[in-house]
Amino acid sequence: MNASSLAPYRIGIDLGGTKTEIAALAPDGRLLHRHRVPTPSTYEDSVRGMANLVKAIDQQMGGNGSVGIGIPGVISPRTGLVKNANTIALNGHDFLADISALLEREVRVDNDANCFALSEAADGAGAGQSVVFGVIIGTGCGGGIIVDGKVIKGRNRVTGEWGHIPLPWPKPEELPGHTCWCGHRGCLELWISGTGLAMDCDGPQARDATSIPGRAAGGEVKAQQALARHADRLARGLAMVVNLLDPDVIVLGGGLSNLANLYEQVPGIMKQYVFSDFVDTPVVKNMHGDSSGVRGAAWLWPAPAG
Repeated sequence: MNASSLAPYRIGIDLGGTKTEIAALAPDGRLLHRHRVPTPSTYEDSVRGMANLVKAIDQQMGGNGSVGIGIPGVISPRTGLVKNANTIALNGHDFLADISALLEREVRVDNDANCFALSEAADGAGAGQSVVFGVIIGTGCGGGIIVDGKVIKGRNRVTGEWGHIPLPWPKPEELPGHTCWCGHRGCLELWISGTGLAMDCDGPQARDATSIPGRAAGGEVKAQQALARHADRLARGLAMVVNLLDPDVIVLGGGLSNLANLYEQVPGIMKQYVFSDFVDTPVVKNMHGDSSGVRGAAWLWPAPAG
């Protein structure tokens, strides 16, 4: 089945490490259906599970919608196989061919951070802006760049992977940094993700940062200081992005985007590091919450005729 025979609704899938979300959008972007299920542990079960979710929506809607999928990795332009996925079961598989064959239609696949950025640029917190940098700061750290409504993929499909560059302007106590799962030391991901915040506050074995904001609000000095260091490191990372890309807006997503102090502190700190006589880059919270990824996956296809 080719794209021309698809029904007038778009299906998006956000494949995460613990949950898989599927949604159907009307031509005008209205949410028609949304559903979440746990992500299976094996590659084969994940692919079959996604295909079954799509078929269930098609049956409910009475058609065959276009399908876009956001994954926590990218498809290599050289091999066609998934690479750099922190959901490691995906790596090394011909995911696009496998899911397309099961659904008997063309499928579009992109990085989940690109999907988040596309959603927010299309009709979210970055709507109306030419250059949007979308940031996911949750368990890990990712980024996506949208220019005039289009995802910038890059020659090697690594555009926006700012989580795997070193923390800029490091302080002596931040050197040499933790060893990242990518094999390098000092990556931004291990400083500004939720995992990095937890490790900084509660020690190298900590991974869960969910209690830190509440502890800080309750007066715990250690938690307050960890949040302040986190904001400073995020600001340094974003200042580097501004120096390179100079986006019209930076949209934060992921669990840590709910930290109110980031919007209060980060823009001011950024000004110390951006190479400009003035800096007014907005740093804003996402509009679509944890549905931005699945909406952006659906937006990988143009709006069908209504």
